[in-house]
Amino acid sequence: MAKAWRWVRSIVFLIQMYLMMPVLGLLYLPWALVDRRGAYGGIHAYCKWVRWTASWMVGLRTEIRGTVPTGEVIVASKHQSFLDIIMIASVVPRPKYIMKASLRFAPVLGWYAGRIGCVAVERGKRAEAMRNMVQQVKHGDTPAGQLIIYPQGTRVAPGVDAPYKIGAGVLYRETGQDCVPAATNVGVFWPRTGIYRKPGLAVVEFLEPIPAGARIESMMEVLKDVVETRSDALMAEAGFNVIKK
Repeated sequence: MAKAWRWVRSIVFLIQMYLMMPVLGLLYLPWALVDRRGAYGGIHAYCKWVRWTASWMVGLRTEIRGTVPTGEVIVASKHQSFLDIIMIASVVPRPKYIMKASLRFAPVLGWYAGRIGCVAVERGKRAEAMRNMVQQVKHGDTPAGQLIIYPQGTRVAPGVDAPYKIGAGVLYRETGQDCVPAATNVGVFWPRTGIYRKPGLAVVEFLEPIPAGARIESMMEVLKDVVETRSDALMAEAGFNVIKK
């Protein structure tokens, strides 16, 4: 009976979460049209709304650890579900994402993503996507801010071992920016797909920056090591038995 009730709460939570996206999107639209700060304001408001409603509707609390990056940096994060996107965007002042090109056409989300300078890349066209990604970021075609990239390229379920792609390293070299790794355990509570949300404490932790100027190979090795090690620790803290597949 208790689990059935949690299913109901999860469904209600998701319905209101997606309904609030156009509501807040329209509310902030006039400001966002004339000033990019309005777009950031709308995104922050929505992400904080999701975190707040998750805490009391499904018992899923969220916590940010470490020093939140505020300058011109690359944030290279573990990606387990939509929740880590929400949590990072709720606290960094000027977020912009490397995202799937198809998301440009998503209602509300696509327009706001374009307004804050998210970089859309086509999957399956790796070399072309990387060139376009570097060109847009390096040549100032996107506004200043924190560029969030998921070096594994997709959502990775807890316990699954997936390779780190070179795109994060190329951006690191070409932009000359520090890279801030970020670890998480959100997938333990909010899965890649599906409806059910588990109660608990979801964490995103910003780790020590990797200073600009290192060789790509060295940077990628450090990035994978610190993100995987800390994410495993956070998942273990949440009660997940980490056995990589």
